[in-house]
Amino acid sequence: MASPDQNFAQLGLALPPAPKPLGVYKPFLIVGNFVYVSGHGTVKEDGSLIIGRIGTDFTMEEGKQAAQQVGLAILATLKKNLGSLDKIKRVVKVLGMVNCVPEFERHPFIINGCSELFAKVWGEDNGVGVRSAVGMGSLPDNITVEIEAMFELV
Repeated sequence: MASPDQNFAQLGLALPPAPKPLGVYKPFLIVGNFVYVSGHGTVKEDGSLIIGRIGTDFTMEEGKQAAQQVGLAILATLKKNLGSLDKIKRVVKVLGMVNCVPEFERHPFIINGCSELFAKVWGEDNGVGVRSAVGMGSLPDNITVEIEAMFELV
C-alpha cells in the first residue's frame, strides 16, 4: 500500500506556496495528537488567488476546482510544518465555506473538490472525515472557497 506522500506524487499535482497568515492567527497548530489548520484560501502555484463567486463568476465545476486548490494549499501547510504527509493518520473534520449567490444550494458539491483530493492522498477510510459545507455572502479578498481542517497525527 502506498504512503500518503506517494499517493500525492502519483496525482501529478503541484503544491502552491504555503500561505502566510493575513491576520492574528496561526495557520497550523498541534494540540495533543491533532493538527488544526486554519481557514485556507484559493492560493495558486504563483501565489495569486482564485477570486469570485459561484453563480456569477464561476460554474459549479470551476468552484469544485477552486476547492481542490484550497486542499492543495492545506497540503502545502502540512508539508511545510510536518515535512511529510505521512505524519498524518487521518482527516478528522473539514469545514468548507463557499462564496456564492444566495440562490446557490450545492455547497457540498463544491467542497467535494477538497474532500476527493484528501481521499486520494489518505485513502477512502482515512481520507474522509466529518464535514460541513456552507454558503457565505462573502469571503476574505473575495476568494471563491475557504476551508479549515483537522487531522489526527500518526
